[in-house]
Amino acid sequence: MQRIAESELIITPRGAIYHLNLRPEEIAPTIITVGDPDRVAEVSKHFDRIEFKLQHREFITHTGYIGKKRISCISSGIGPDNIDIVINELDALFNIDFDTRTIKPSLQSLQIFRLGTSGSLQESIPVDSYVAGTHGLGLDNLLHFYRRENNEEENQLLQAFVTHTQLHSSFSYPYITSCGASVLKHFATGYHHGITVTCPGFYGPQGRVLRLGLTNPQLVDYLSTFRFGNHRISNFEMETSAIYGLGKMLGHQCLSLNVIVANRIQKKFSANPAAAVEGLIRTSLEIIEQI
Repeated sequence: MQRIAESELIITPRGAIYHLNLRPEEIAPTIITVGDPDRVAEVSKHFDRIEFKLQHREFITHTGYIGKKRISCISSGIGPDNIDIVINELDALFNIDFDTRTIKPSLQSLQIFRLGTSGSLQESIPVDSYVAGTHGLGLDNLLHFYRRENNEEENQLLQAFVTHTQLHSSFSYPYITSCGASVLKHFATGYHHGITVTCPGFYGPQGRVLRLGLTNPQLVDYLSTFRFGNHRISNFEMETSAIYGLGKMLGHQCLSLNVIVANRIQKKFSANPAAAVEGLIRTSLEIIEQI
């Protein structure tokens, strides 16, 4: 096996991977990612016991147990660029030997769940409801830096989306990846299903106007009216497509679970977003514990 150089895989003097500040024994194979560092404690308060608490920059990790299930929660920060760090380093903790700096001959598949907030793009998906993303559709450019192939369904969805929106003419060419089917099946009740679009920003990239004009002011309309067979775009946020794309290439089962705090069609915002997030955490953890 080819040795990975010190400049490519940075390991600290205590044997931890650089950005996440984690050693392999400090992370569980079932992982919850949250954007907000303060949300890690809101998740881990539901653990029966906590083994490790670590932090480096915006990356906070709590690892412990719910019943007999070992589980970790880690904050990613906001955006696909941070997800590039988080998913690659999580994979390295399990699938690269830090002593020899070589890829292990036997690879481990992780379960990675995003618990986040999101904006609905359908009138029928109200604030405070939950969405499980069947696909992550990226309007950013992260996945274009990696060699990857779509399956036939993903190719057809992407072509239909590009034809409908023509977004590729003014933005980076979109990309799409399906979620982990083996974990999605556990979230059939109580969760809306649909395509989750990932945007590289919160204001202009999500069609919000404050003081700056937009190159594509019809973005929300284009997204909300897209249909392909039984597929539609349910919501958008800022991390899912990167998690799905990197996770699938690395062989992990990923699922993005979001609570709707804003309905962009109805122009409504949750009256109590903190309670909505707490509901998503409790409901999702009860299912994750059983998987």
